[in-house]
Amino acid sequence: MPVKCQNCPLRKHDLFVPMTADEIQAMTRFKVGELAVDPGTPLLMEGSNSPQLYTALHGMGLRYKTMENGRRQVINFVFPGDFLGLQAGVMAEMQHSVEATTSMLLCVFDRSELWSFFRSHPERAYDMTWACAVEDHFLGESLVTLGQRTAAERVGWAFLRIWDRLNALGLQQQGAVPMPYRQQDLADALGLSLVHTNKVIGSLRRRQIANWRDGVLSVTDRETLEDLSLTGSDNTTPPRPLF
Repeated sequence: MPVKCQNCPLRKHDLFVPMTADEIQAMTRFKVGELAVDPGTPLLMEGSNSPQLYTALHGMGLRYKTMENGRRQVINFVFPGDFLGLQAGVMAEMQHSVEATTSMLLCVFDRSELWSFFRSHPERAYDMTWACAVEDHFLGESLVTLGQRTAAERVGWAFLRIWDRLNALGLQQQGAVPMPYRQQDLADALGLSLVHTNKVIGSLRRRQIANWRDGVLSVTDRETLEDLSLTGSDNTTPPRPLF
């Protein structure tokens, strides 16, 4: 049975801004269904004009761009609560691709109703603008990481950001969170070779700072990892709107 918006399991997490009863009813009308996909399924393709928008309800994925020579740049990772496809709604086509890494369950929205939805519920349009601004801030931080951080600093920064986000989603168990990606995915996100990425991860494991193995990430010495990655101790994930 489809998950009703008023029973959405994501709403219980402090990561998301509480929704009013009117906002819940509005999202219930905007939602047209759900889609379950297998790992490796393309959700949105670069250059496409998808008629649908999605919110990731369960599972994880990747956003990436592919160059003409086949090389890939991972833009970021998709986690539960992420809104997908807005780029096509604003720019007429997707400028990057989105693919499921694990089995995923997606809430589906009709993109043709987006502007009507915004006219009827301008507060939701503001929320989406705020979310885009946060995404822009994250991409700026990513650019700094790619341009100025060393390989060890990049991996440490990524581990902290991923751990904090998944912890805020309530996915932490016994000091570890699921991270079901390949080392190549992380290497592509950080602009590193697979060999270099593997060496850094091994070094962090031997120094008992962080450990990523068998799809599970644990941070065993957060203070040292913060120092290593040149990030401050205040890494609180700000509450974000949920669509």
